[in-house]
Amino acid sequence: MLKSAILGFLLDRPLHGYELRRHLAGLTGHVRPISDGTLYPAIKRLEADGLIVRRTEPGTAAAPRQTLHLTEAGRAEVLDWLRTPDPLDISDENRWFTVLAFLRHLADPAAQAAVLRRRLAFLDEPASFFYEDGRPLRAEEVTDPFRGGILRIARATTEAELAWLRGAIGELEAV
Repeated sequence: MLKSAILGFLLDRPLHGYELRRHLAGLTGHVRPISDGTLYPAIKRLEADGLIVRRTEPGTAAAPRQTLHLTEAGRAEVLDWLRTPDPLDISDENRWFTVLAFLRHLADPAAQAAVLRRRLAFLDEPASFFYEDGRPLRAEEVTDPFRGGILRIARATTEAELAWLRGAIGELEAV
């Protein structure tokens, strides 16, 4: 997820490390804070893989700063990831939000709709946080009020997302 988010933000525009870290924290920091010990090794790996480059540019003060830029290979990789996200990118909510944050970069509305349809199919499958004999339990079947709360919150969130997905797919298909 970190690699995809870094490439996605650099697809938006070149950034220096501090700006990138702020953007990442806004997108994923509520789930997993991004430390320098995580971010900068990831940046070095992306540089070594030829996906990003550093350029020295004048700073707003006196000191120059290193700005990160996406290479053509990096651009191709992030666009390929957006066209065909991994199944975990579709099923894991936090990874899904990372896909959504950059999906606008796919120029083809049909390709965007195809990704949204994958999430829609995932959400249409019966699921729960709690199971009995392999069957997903609904909030009304759980006697524990806290577990019932989890299931009610999840259902409301899923219903809202399903409504949004159906509407967004309809708009994309109308283009």
